[in-house]
Amino acid sequence: MITRALVALGQRPDYARIARHVINIDELFIDYARVFLTSHDRQAWDNVVRIAGGITEKNTPRNLQGRDSYVVALEQYLSTTRLHDTILDGLRTAVRYDKTYFDKIVASLLPLLGKLTTRKISQLLAPDYGDLNDPRPVFNWQQAIIYVGLDALSDAEIAAAVGNSMFADLVSVAGHIYKHGVMDGLPQTEENPAINLHCDEFSELMGDEFIPLINKGGGAGVEVTAYTQTLSDIEARIGDRAKADQVVGNFNNRIMMRVRESATVELLTKQLPQVDVLSNSISSGVADSADAQGNIGFSSNTQDRMSSIQVPLLEPASLVQLPKGQAFALLEGGQLWKLRIPLPDAAHDPLMPESITHIAHYMEKQYDSTPIWWDRPETVVTAKNDPILWLNDSETTEKQTDDTPDTPPARER
Repeated sequence: MITRALVALGQRPDYARIARHVINIDELFIDYARVFLTSHDRQAWDNVVRIAGGITEKNTPRNLQGRDSYVVALEQYLSTTRLHDTILDGLRTAVRYDKTYFDKIVASLLPLLGKLTTRKISQLLAPDYGDLNDPRPVFNWQQAIIYVGLDALSDAEIAAAVGNSMFADLVSVAGHIYKHGVMDGLPQTEENPAINLHCDEFSELMGDEFIPLINKGGGAGVEVTAYTQTLSDIEARIGDRAKADQVVGNFNNRIMMRVRESATVELLTKQLPQVDVLSNSISSGVADSADAQGNIGFSSNTQDRMSSIQVPLLEPASLVQLPKGQAFALLEGGQLWKLRIPLPDAAHDPLMPESITHIAHYMEKQYDSTPIWWDRPETVVTAKNDPILWLNDSETTEKQTDDTPDTPPARER
């Protein structure tokens, strides 16, 4: 309700504004009521001001004790009119609660909102877009690779809140793309581009909003690749085995490395059929002859028997004993593959960045929202900090001679 009221007032909802109005809902109720009443009746707000001037502690209803005088005046005025609005009615319901009781209701939100609105995390999640002295560039992430490090090991509560917020936003965007497309239904447009979402340790971040993303997000081009340790991690996060099975059931392909939990192993082994295995057995024997006067002293026989038995295609022990870098994969509608994954080695790669920080600095320099972003030299910094400069066509045309190649030099490895 707070976010809807902020949008109606033309303000950008963020954690800082939400925390402010959770603590003091009266201010938002008064601001929205002033705009709403003025748009319907120019004299309405003057009447509210007149009523507020006569509000005292004695004539204030018990449930509105401690509220702003304008809140009491608005309650009295709206009780005598037939004006209705969903946002106004919702805010009005909130202020009708006893102030002490309302503070108890929202008390559980305040610790989390306090963490999300302090120090650098507040500047990151809720920047002031009107601050002209902020040197940080304003850009969007369209057609880009986004790395979101949530640091769940340090503070799992903030990581879960930010991750859930991001997933909820993706669900909203996916719904818009599914209904209208990327170009909002314009003719002769290309197909929706694929949005590849890779979620490492996603059980730490997911919530109920993650389920529709993997269930219906494919229609909008959202392809989710999730990484987790065990099935129990998902169940513990959601708190419901049925929802955990729903999450797992929406993934078409499963790649499983070495695991220890039997329930997780059975996610793969129970999807595989039983196979017939031929068994060959050889038996031989000898028997003495019963005729003591005969020429045959004994007889022998040898038998070669072949039988067929059904066994699982893959035993759970096979996954438990997998070495590092190997996995089993169930792909393309149930085809079983054995994978050997080469482990990366950056010991002799001159183009490998030293750390995520170097990549972030490079992205900060390259992503630009100015109108002349295409006229900017493109530089790649290697691990040895030797810049490789690429010039665009507008710069090379003035500097090229007859013996200058038309294309930028290839990067040397």
